[in-house]
Amino acid sequence: MKIPTPIAILGVGNIGGALARGLVSRGGIAADKIYVTRRTETLLGQFSKEGFRTSTENGPAVKASKIIVLAVGPSQLDELLQEIAPDVIAADHLVVSIVSGASIASIRAFLPAGVEIVRAMPNTAIALGESMTCVAGESSEVEGLSATHALFQTVGKTLPIAEEQMTAATALCACGIAFFLRAIRAASQGGIEIGFHSEEAYTMASQTARGAASLLLEMESHPESEIDRVTTPLGCTISGLNEMEHRGFSSALIKGIVRSAEKAGQLYLPESD
Repeated sequence: MKIPTPIAILGVGNIGGALARGLVSRGGIAADKIYVTRRTETLLGQFSKEGFRTSTENGPAVKASKIIVLAVGPSQLDELLQEIAPDVIAADHLVVSIVSGASIASIRAFLPAGVEIVRAMPNTAIALGESMTCVAGESSEVEGLSATHALFQTVGKTLPIAEEQMTAATALCACGIAFFLRAIRAASQGGIEIGFHSEEAYTMASQTARGAASLLLEMESHPESEIDRVTTPLGCTISGLNEMEHRGFSSALIKGIVRSAEKAGQLYLPESD
């Protein structure tokens, strides 16, 4: 499916900026077909240099675009929706929200009847075309879901999920980037302790993590199957794995993901609450 343009990304922070740049570098969309907005003009300077259309006002960007991406923080969402509501036209616009915790119903309450609204949860690897983006919509939003999938498939993998799973997806995919980065950092610190320089250790740990992920994604195998290929009786790998488990490695990661999911569900509180 051809991605409708222009695209407006409202609230171009870390994830919104990563999306904008990813769509250009990996999605083949011209920068001048993407509007990015932010309240502080000085923070838009680099985007202007890169060829994006920039503005501190959301209304003009909405009017000029076909896809509207809501990329503000949860606490700013209601104010943004109130601002753009007069400029949103159901027949002309698709609204895609990447705001954590905000349901389609809560967004729809501010916008004209009939407008298609889809939720998406990418992560910052979108800038490299390696995002894991989960997408959810309502059953009537077939065209909107297709367009949203096309949008995010240009910058990584997409997975359709039920909307009630979006909070969990936030913890596993969006927060998950930080979790895996912390694991790589810890591995590199271990490498330094056993004799490598920091630059060497970071390179070795990062490439090893990439290789582990590629084994699962490209060979479609299970983690335990690949672990079994590395571990041998009385070997050093199983000795290290068992020590990590004794120290609570898996338990800590699981508990961290569950805690992030609980927190993600509390990020957006509608004004009426």
